[in-house]
Amino acid sequence: MTAAGLGGALPRAQMITAMRPGVNRSLAALSPVPDGTRIEAVRESFGDGRVRGEWVSAHAGPPRGTPGDQTILYYLHGSGYVICSPRTHRGLVARLSRRTGWSAFSLDYRLGPEYPFPTAGDDAIRGYHWLLDAGYRADQIVVAGDSAGGHLAVDLIADNHQTGTPQPAGLVVFSPLYDPTFDLAVANQLRGTRDPLIDAVAAQRILRLYTRGAEADHPRMRIALTPEMSLPPTLIQVGQYEVMGDDARAMYRAFTAAGGDVRLQEWPGQGHVFQMFPLFSPESRQALNEAAGFLGQVVSR
Repeated sequence: MTAAGLGGALPRAQMITAMRPGVNRSLAALSPVPDGTRIEAVRESFGDGRVRGEWVSAHAGPPRGTPGDQTILYYLHGSGYVICSPRTHRGLVARLSRRTGWSAFSLDYRLGPEYPFPTAGDDAIRGYHWLLDAGYRADQIVVAGDSAGGHLAVDLIADNHQTGTPQPAGLVVFSPLYDPTFDLAVANQLRGTRDPLIDAVAAQRILRLYTRGAEADHPRMRIALTPEMSLPPTLIQVGQYEVMGDDARAMYRAFTAAGGDVRLQEWPGQGHVFQMFPLFSPESRQALNEAAGFLGQVVSR
């Protein structure tokens, strides 16, 4: 998610829609795709809706992996719920694919302001069930996401518990959003944290184009995790200058209080989703190596 260049003005829905293509092109250019990456688009009807996205493969195996045989990544991109797409995050997803040796399905969920809360969460849940229906076992699926994708991942985990759906083998989130009211991030900025990519006040206004009238205590806003839940092993990575640092720490505390196996890595000198920008952050490579190593350990258990 980025609010760079939007300043403090209240964003209009029409402005976001108009700016989205240019912002997306810029982000894609700043996160190059490794040579040899293969892409396979997906547009399929499933259940009461559609599943859209793309398979990303930066290794020698089949683009979609092999159901019943190979581990896959299920990636939920960041967006502030109003921008970005699998295309903007293709470089990041491909680098994860190359490091793990796994194919990845990157979900193209619907965005606000056209589609309000909780549409994106419904799409993320539908995408996970689509993978299960295709023959991938839950213990073959690892979920990864950044920013708003981190919130989608936790929403998915909570829904799996409520519906009795098997949990994925593991979870990795980069700079995750935990509080969609963005109150945690605004308070963090007021205490002096200045992220190079995000102004918290502008981002809060943008998020409201998606959350609209949703109450702060809605069970799918700040999602409660409880000890009776079966939680997948989880890695949270966040940068030192991350305006959503308190979100990451709140998510860590929630997983810990619920008895989850969770690790929190705070990276000095880094900002929002630094893992996405290897041209500007050499640490992004080390962070992705750590994430791939964690996932490999989870799957080998």
